Amino acid sequence: MSDIGRDAAPLASALGRVGVWLFGAAFDADPAGVASRLEHLGYGALWVGGGNTKPSAFARIGAALAGSSSLVLATGITSIWAWEPAELARQARSIELGHPGRFLLGLGVSHAPLVEHLGLRYERPYSAMERFLGDLATATAAEHGPPVPLVLAALGDKMLALSGQESAGAHPYFVPVEHTRHARAVLGPDPLLAPELAVVAETDPSAARAVARQYMERYLSLPNYAGNLSRLGYSDEDLAGGGSDRLVDAIVAWGSPSDIAARVRAHLDAGADHVCIQPLAAGGAVDYAALETLAPLLVAAR
Repeated sequence: MSDIGRDAAPLASALGRVGVWLFGAAFDADPAGVASRLEHLGYGALWVGGGNTKPSAFARIGAALAGSSSLVLATGITSIWAWEPAELARQARSIELGHPGRFLLGLGVSHAPLVEHLGLRYERPYSAMERFLGDLATATAAEHGPPVPLVLAALGDKMLALSGQESAGAHPYFVPVEHTRHARAVLGPDPLLAPELAVVAETDPSAARAVARQYMERYLSLPNYAGNLSRLGYSDEDLAGGGSDRLVDAIVAWGSPSDIAARVRAHLDAGADHVCIQPLAAGGAVDYAALETLAPLLVAAR
């Protein structure tokens, strides 16, 4: 797959060991300010979620890169159903040319309900990703210039294997440590593995799990995530009602800063190259205070 970045080594170095994952809405109002703040705290990357369905998302990524000096901006994820490959290649290449080595394009097949909301049919997602990657490679080569680093959102073995073969690696979302261990076994030693980890800086179990369940409920209704957890041995009872305590505690790291840092280390020890933490708070707010408190414990691992 020529002219698409697949070399994981420099990418892992640029990302550092720990980054931050934020929904687009938390980033859109002040991209440069958010990027500058996270860079100042020492985080290596900012993953911007929300599907990135509009070209304006790339304008905001450009603004964030211009407002920082070393932070890597990554999409987590750009839905293949929402873009024509040629237009996505043009947008990504423009960002890469303006800020070499500081942009990572995360691609994913999204989920049937979200794709159908766009008025499209969610069919054969693995084959759709294969076709999209081929068309994207052709379009990217036609743009000329440096390759655009690329990773795939991957949960199951086939997509994990594809991510290692046709991109720099995998960005699993909503996964416990046991998935990271399994993903590394599927990928082998070389491809990048960058799981997302939701965190709640709260030591009271009831309060922490309430925030976690507010976050988890939506994802547990999506078949791709539910199916992945079932394959890992979680039961229907674990998946019901926003998640059992066992599942909540596996998906969301909560507790003291040292408790959360220990979970990040567990993912790294299980084979992750980079962990992007998503700081949760009541009402869906971004807990920037937690990011500040956690930074001294996490960024030293870079």
